[in-house]
Amino acid sequence: MKKDLGALPAVYPMPVLMIGTYDENEKVNVMNVAWGQICDMDKIVLFIGEGKKTWLNIKASKAFTVALADEKHMDAADFFGIASGNKIDDKFERTGYHAVKSDKVHAPIIEEFPVVMECELVEFVETESISGIVGKIVNVKADEAVLSENGKVDPAKLHALMFDQFQNGYYATGEKVGKAWNAGMGLMKK
Repeated sequence: MKKDLGALPAVYPMPVLMIGTYDENEKVNVMNVAWGQICDMDKIVLFIGEGKKTWLNIKASKAFTVALADEKHMDAADFFGIASGNKIDDKFERTGYHAVKSDKVHAPIIEEFPVVMECELVEFVETESISGIVGKIVNVKADEAVLSENGKVDPAKLHALMFDQFQNGYYATGEKVGKAWNAGMGLMKK
């Protein structure tokens, strides 16, 4: 029997995305965003409130990077979510992390995070209910250590973080339990 839990954001898992931007002085800013998702084969949408440092930076620079946080870098990833770039001027520097300029878009790549999407701003979506940023993914970079033999990102090597809104926890990906577009094929034959 199911128990009523009330209205709450009950989607699990949520990605732990590190959004990298430059401000007007070319200073690196990174924000942890769990409310983001792929919305087309070459597009990503981030739900970031208007006025946040990252929102302002993207509006000005028209570019950003999206890195997948991993288990190894959980502490800094969490810090990037609890510290505001509007209030803490040395937010990125406090982590001791390193950034290089993307050669595809005007945004920083945080070297510690193993997978990063380089994105150009497509549009801001502002409605009464949503503040979204849509970006075009122009390139993906990945550390060789997280690639499989076929040259693709291997979740078992990546150990990407997932955010759980039920218990406010982080979990890491890893074990493969089935093959997509295959696990349900037996039901196709009925």
